[in-house]
Order: sequence, then structure tokens, then C-alpha cells
Amino acid sequence: MDERLPDPDFFRQGTFKLARGLAGIGDIRATPEQLARFRAFADQEDPAADALVALMRQRPQTRKLFDQALEHGIGSINRPPKALRDFFTDVEATPYWVDHTRIERGAKAITRTGLLGLFPLGDMSLMGGYLASRATKPLVATGEIEHMAGQRLVETAAWWIDVTTPGSLRPHGKGYASSLRVRLVHAYVRDAMNRRQDWDYEAWDRPINQLQTVGTLLLFSLVFVLGTQFLGIRYTERERADIIHLWRYVGWLLGIDEELLPATEEDAWRLLWLLATTEFIPDDDSKRLAKALLVTHEGIGVGRGAFGKVLAHVSVRVHSSISRLVLGRTNADFLELPNDPLAQGAVLAAAAVNFAAETVRRRVPGATSVQELIGRMERRRYVTQLSKIFQLDPTYTRHMRAA
Repeated sequence: MDERLPDPDFFRQGTFKLARGLAGIGDIRATPEQLARFRAFADQEDPAADALVALMRQRPQTRKLFDQALEHGIGSINRPPKALRDFFTDVEATPYWVDHTRIERGAKAITRTGLLGLFPLGDMSLMGGYLASRATKPLVATGEIEHMAGQRLVETAAWWIDVTTPGSLRPHGKGYASSLRVRLVHAYVRDAMNRRQDWDYEAWDRPINQLQTVGTLLLFSLVFVLGTQFLGIRYTERERADIIHLWRYVGWLLGIDEELLPATEEDAWRLLWLLATTEFIPDDDSKRLAKALLVTHEGIGVGRGAFGKVLAHVSVRVHSSISRLVLGRTNADFLELPNDPLAQGAVLAAAAVNFAAETVRRRVPGATSVQELIGRMERRRYVTQLSKIFQLDPTYTRHMRAA
């Protein structure tokens, strides 16, 4: 009989303990050998993207060729440089398992959540990601944690909407291009971190390595599904599977090794278990990032007088309550998230109302299509409003220059 490792604290409390039981997931604990194989990916980066960034540092004009290949394909470029050709030849050779019909269904299921889907994005995905302290070190290295939290949340939301809009992951679509641009940003930041004299490889592993990238992917896929279900959204089994499939392809575009890409929901649970065991090691930087994110939520009340102060207080309490209920008491206390039982009760009550509404939706003919339409409108309006407030750069040039 295989020796299995004990469950990490992450699976012993909070929503994940409950969700694991409700999902009927069996024993997903890994053996020491599986854990060792998994950890080996902490020393692996993204050779194709790294070679392309090295070329761009030598020949900046390659950026224009990269943009051309994004829009028209590598075949549109006469005698492209080897690193550029190798990168896009691999990307354009779509894996056999990619099913765009399933990706489309997954995108529709995500779109149906509308703006409610943004709550798990910040309160679960980003806040939960701060528990992985090694993955946060490139953020810390910029020295702008407190100033860039809001911008990062907004840019992450805009990217997430790009890749989860139906049809956007088709070759040369908006989500397809956004994913490859993010992959390039990762390579730029990785290059910058590898040139730092103070990067601690023994303590922090390789910067933006394969484990950290797939960890981020899992926060947007499985954790998103669990988070929205926690808030009352209901999915069919096929919808959950299609959402996992959508993010599997996004992960492939981001340069994640295929061995790490979960093909099923159970795969994703096993991967989350491994990440919780080896990567969820919060430190003081985790607290700083969490505090900066809460300050961003508090900013909703700026310039609104007395009402604004109340709104800011409620915003912080609600967002903190969602994070606390999902991540568990121990993690929430470490991140110093406010503990407000009244706000937590309000969140649970709102989730119950959403669940009831979702139950009706599933039984009324045509209601799902109407909800998808409403979700698309909400998301489109949200991006339009963000563009007026923030200087959104879909090319991510600012990040590349900063790196």
C-alpha cells in the first residue's frame, strides 16, 4: 500500500474542507515520490519565452514582429528570428486535446456569473495566492506593493475578462493574445529577477517557475469554481469540466508544462493539494500584500464624505469575510484580515439568496441564456468604466519596461 502524506492545514478547515467532501473527491493525498516529482518543477522556467526575451533585449525591434505574429501568425513574417519562430511555431501547433466547443461552453458558464465572478477573483484567487510567499517575491522586489495593489487587481480583472469571453481564445483572438502577452511579461520579470544579486534561489526557488505559474492558473480555475459556488452559483457537472478545460488551454498558452495541466476536476484537486502542501507558506510579505489589497477595497469610499466612510468600512468587512470563510480561520488570522461575524453572516445570507435564484434559473426555459446575456453586459460595462478610471494597457508594455 502506498504511503500517503498527511493533509495540509489548508484542507482541514474553511470552505475547502467542506467543498472537498461535497464534491465526492476521494483520497487525493500524494506519496513522497509524487511530491518530489512535483517539486522538481520549481527549478523549471519557460525556455521558449525566456529565449524570446533575451532576443528582445538585444534587438528591441523584435517586439513589433511579436505583435505582428500575435495578430496574423508567424507565417506572415518573412524570415523571422529563430527565437520568435520557435515560440510561435510551438504556440500555433494546438494540442490534440484542445476542444474549442468545450472552451466556448466554459466561457459562457463563467460569463453567466457577471460581476459576482469578480469577488472570488480578488477575495479568493489573489488573497489566497498571497499565502504562497515564494510566488510573491517578484511583487515584493518592485518595492511598490502598497501602491500597485489596486492597479494589479484591475489589470488582473481585465485580463480575466479577456480570456473568459466566449470566442476570445480562438487563435489570434483577444484572450489568446492577452495570454501570450502575459507569458512574455512573466519572462521579462523572470529575466530581471535572475539578474538580481539578492535573489535567494534556495529559499525562493527559480523566479516565476512552473509551480508558481500553475498555482496562479489553479486559483483562476478550480478556486474560482469553488468560490462562485460558495456565493450561490450553480453549475452542471459538464460546465465545471468545461471551465477546467478552458483554463487548461490558457495554461498551455502561458507556457506551463503539459504534465502539470489538470485535465479533470479531480486532477485540479490533486494539484491544489500539492500546492497547499508545498507552496502555501505565508510570511510577512503575505501580510503586506493582504493589507494593500484591503486598502484598495477601502478606496471605494474616497471622496464620498460620510457615506463614503461607511461604504469603505462595509467594503473591507465584506471582502474580508469572503476571504476568511474560504481560506479558513488560521490563514485569515495570519493575514490579519478583520473578523466580523455580522458581515460573514450577511455574506452567507446573500449566498443563500443567490442559490435560490440559481435554482429557479435552472428550471425556467431560456433563463440561462438571459443570464449569460446579462453577464456579458455587466462585464462589458465594467471594463468600460475601468478604462475611464485607470490607464489600461492591453499590451502590458509598462510591466515589460519596469522589469
